[in-house]
Amino acid sequence: MRRLVISLSILALAATATGLAATKKIPHFRPELTGPDSAKPAKELFGAKLEPTSGTAHAIGGYANGCLAGAVSLPIDGPDWQVMRLSRNRNWGHPVLVHFIERYAQRAKAAGWPGLLIGDMAQPRGGPMVNGHSSHQIGLDVDIWLTPMPNHELSKQERETMVATNLVATDGKDIDPSVWPPAIEAMIHAAATDPDVERIFVNAAIKKKLCENAGSDRTWLHKVRAWYKHNDHEHIRLRCPAGSPDCKNQPPVQEEGCGKELDYWFTERVIHPPPPTPGKELRLSQLPAACRQVLKAP
Repeated sequence: MRRLVISLSILALAATATGLAATKKIPHFRPELTGPDSAKPAKELFGAKLEPTSGTAHAIGGYANGCLAGAVSLPIDGPDWQVMRLSRNRNWGHPVLVHFIERYAQRAKAAGWPGLLIGDMAQPRGGPMVNGHSSHQIGLDVDIWLTPMPNHELSKQERETMVATNLVATDGKDIDPSVWPPAIEAMIHAAATDPDVERIFVNAAIKKKLCENAGSDRTWLHKVRAWYKHNDHEHIRLRCPAGSPDCKNQPPVQEEGCGKELDYWFTERVIHPPPPTPGKELRLSQLPAACRQVLKAP
C-alpha cells in the first residue's frame, strides 16, 4: 500500500511539472540570430574582427562586395611613409598591396615627393567598414594623402588629428594653386605607371589639372579617374592578384578621360549634390559564400 502511495505521488508531481512546462514559454532556437549569420549588418561583424585569418592570402569577391583572407599589416612607419589614423586599425591588405606601397613610396620619393601619408587600406579581414567607404573590402585599395609627409616622425596624436590638405578651389571647378604641391603630378604618375594599378580615383579638378599638364605622355591618364570628393587624397586600386580566383576585377578603362569626358563632373548636381539617400546595408548573406568562413575562422 505504501509503495502505491509513493508511486501515485511521483505521477502527480510529474503531471504538475508537465503542466508547468506546457504553460512556460520555451524559447525557439534560431541559429541565424546567434552567430555570424545574424541580422547585424556585415560591417559590424567584420569591424569587430581585430586580427586577420592565418594562411594563404586570398582577395574574395569585388572591391565593394567581398572580404580578405590571410591579410598582412603595413608597418606604421617605413623609410618613405607613415600610417595615419592608427585607431581605425585599417592598415591591412593583401600582400601585393603592402609590397606595392613599399615600392610606390620609393618611386614617389625619387620623383621628388617627400614621403607618403597612408590613409585607409582594409580591415584585418576586409569586408564592409562601419564608416568611410563602400569599397576597400578585399585588401587591394589604399588611400594616399595628397599632403607631403612632414620631415619628422608623427606622434600618435598628430596621426589622429592632422588634416589632409584640400587641393580643390572653393567653387569646385579647379585646383587651389596656393596649396598645389610642385611634385604631385610626378607622384601620381609614379602610381599610374605601376603595372599592378587598376585605377586611381581623384577629384575631377585634380584630374583636369593632370590632363592640362600631361604633355605628350598621356598613356597613364586613363587609369586616373574622376570621382566624387577625393579632393585631398588619391584612392589607388590594384588589379586582382594571381592566386585569388574568386577576386573580381573591374573592366579596364580605355579612354583618357580628359576634355569633354570631364564635363559631367563640373555640373551643378555633382559639385553641389543633394544630401545622400542612405543605402541598404550589406548583410553577410549578400557577400560571397567564402566570406562566411573568413569571418568564422579563428
